[in-house]
Amino acid sequence: MTTMDMPAVHECTVTGCSYNHDGCHAFAITVSGVNGTADCGTFVPLDTKGGLPKVVAQVGACSRSDCSHNKNLECSASSVRIGPGKGDHAANCLTYTTD
Repeated sequence: MTTMDMPAVHECTVTGCSYNHDGCHAFAITVSGVNGTADCGTFVPLDTKGGLPKVVAQVGACSRSDCSHNKNLECSASSVRIGPGKGDHAANCLTYTTD
């Protein structure tokens, strides 16, 4: 899989993330998590906005091996949606689904 094949972060609705301002501006995100959640490991809860000025964020890695889209720790979904998780400082991959 090359960077051209990495799935885009189609949507992020997590308003408390520094990378989210009119869409995700991180170059790539990491999906991680335990206990049945697929957390966005790139979530940063700061007042400072970060990331690149113009970018379509991609999924760089996924450690949720139980996700039906995970192939060799790479995301095979065409795109992913990121949304609020449980608690104030959490973001989850809403595309996560188990087999």
